[in-house]
Amino acid sequence: MTFYRWLIPAFWLLFIAYWAVMAFGAKRNLGSAAGWRRQIGARLLIIAAVLLVLRFPGSRRAVREMMAYRPGELLSLIGAAICGLGVAFAIWARTVLGRNWGMPMSRKQDPELVTRGPYAYVRHPIYTGVLFALLGSAIGQNLVWLLPLVPAVAYFVYSARQEERLMLQQFPVQYGAYMKRSKMLLPFLY
Repeated sequence: MTFYRWLIPAFWLLFIAYWAVMAFGAKRNLGSAAGWRRQIGARLLIIAAVLLVLRFPGSRRAVREMMAYRPGELLSLIGAAICGLGVAFAIWARTVLGRNWGMPMSRKQDPELVTRGPYAYVRHPIYTGVLFALLGSAIGQNLVWLLPLVPAVAYFVYSARQEERLMLQQFPVQYGAYMKRSKMLLPFLY
């Protein structure tokens, strides 16, 4: 295993540690049990779909082939760089969001509309960072990282749309204007 491929697990450990530490200072969530059940339902649906696909022999063979993928030095370096940039972007977004951070689709006590830092470019930069980190991991370490990437894209687009509905309720004028000048997940594209 090349040095660059060791960077990828290190970036993910940094991400997890930062998230765990920063979660303690977040504002209190507001919301109903129905909203919580809906969030869990969406997550369980994605997990069930992945497990169903993996039950087919062709899918298991594809996973074995993905695990056999070994990138060369250059791809390991490129993948580690993309993963590191994704983690850094997500951490930057989480830092700028500060105490307003919460679980996806949650309503916060005394909410603020944050549009600075990475939020000036995309409305959901944490999702963007995680997706790039997963892509970089697939390129630089192992194609098996594509397995969480595909459902993560679906879940993040779903979560982003739900969160935007909440934000439009809380900040109807400001968030509508913010949506017109920023992209959802990919700067300058989407």
